[in-house]
Amino acid sequence: MQKPYNSIFNPKAFQNQVIIITGGGSGIGRCTAHELTSLGAQVIITGRTQEKLDKVVAEITEDGGKAYAITCDNRDESQVKAMIAEVIEKFGRLDGLVNNAGGQFPAHLEKISANGFDAVIKNNLHATFYLMREAYNQWMEQHGGSIVNMTADMWGGMPNMGHSGAARAGVDNLTKTAAVEWGKSGVRVNAVAPGWILSSGMDTYTGDMAEKVIPSMAQHVPLQRMGTESEVSSAIVYLLSEASKFISGVTIRIDGGASLGTRIFPLSTAKNNEAYNGFHRSFLPNVVQGLKENKDE
Repeated sequence: MQKPYNSIFNPKAFQNQVIIITGGGSGIGRCTAHELTSLGAQVIITGRTQEKLDKVVAEITEDGGKAYAITCDNRDESQVKAMIAEVIEKFGRLDGLVNNAGGQFPAHLEKISANGFDAVIKNNLHATFYLMREAYNQWMEQHGGSIVNMTADMWGGMPNMGHSGAARAGVDNLTKTAAVEWGKSGVRVNAVAPGWILSSGMDTYTGDMAEKVIPSMAQHVPLQRMGTESEVSSAIVYLLSEASKFISGVTIRIDGGASLGTRIFPLSTAKNNEAYNGFHRSFLPNVVQGLKENKDE
C-alpha cells in the first residue's frame, strides 16, 4: 500500500460527504479526489474516458478510500442531468461539486475558427453552468452545499489562449452571480484560479509551448517556481470545508504572485520557498522532467 495522502486537514473533515469532481481522471482532479477520499469523503469522479477514471478509482480503493466513476460529457446538457440524478439516487445526497474539467488549445486570435472558439467556450463555460444548475436544482436548493469552479489566471488577458480566457472570465463572473442568487439556499459558490501548475496537463502541449514557454515559466513567478497539484487541491478542499462557511463568491488565485506586479519590476532569485506536495502518487509532467534533472546536477 502507498503511504497516505499527507493532507493538512482533519482526517474526518469530510466524513460521509458525497462530492463530485469533474475531470477526475488526471491532473488536479485526480489529486483532489485522492485528498478528499483521504479525509473521509465518498467521491464521484467524472470524465469522458472510462479507462482513466477506472485507474484513479483503483488507486483510491487501494489506498482505502471510496470512489465511484461515471462517464459524462459535460458539454452535453442531457448527460449532465443524468449524471447528477444518478449520484443522488445512488448515494442519497450531494454535498459538494468541483467543476475541474476543461481544456483548450494554443492559438492566436486571428487563427481561431468559429468552431474552435465555440468548442472551448462550451467545454469551459457552458459545461460549468450545466453542472452548477443541475447540482442546485436537483439537490442543493433544498439542502445547501458547496460548489468550487475552476478558472485560470486571465486578469491580464490570455495571449495565445483567447478562447479559454474568455471562458474562464465568464466562469469567474458566473461564480459571483451564483453566490448572490443561491446564498438564500445555503449554497456557497467559489472558484480557484491556478497559475502554472506542475500537472499532467502540461504534457498535452507540443512545439514552442513545450520547448520554450513551459521551461521558462518559473522565472516569471515571484516565488520563482511552479505550483504543485497539492497546492491547488488544498485550496479547493478548504473552500468545500466547514472552515469556509462564510466565504462565497471569491476566486482564489493560486499562482505564486505571477498575476501581480509589472514587467518593469525585476524579479530576484527566491529563497525559503519549498513547495507543498502532499500527494503520495504525484509525478512530474514529462515536459519538465529534463528541467529538474538539469537543476539537480
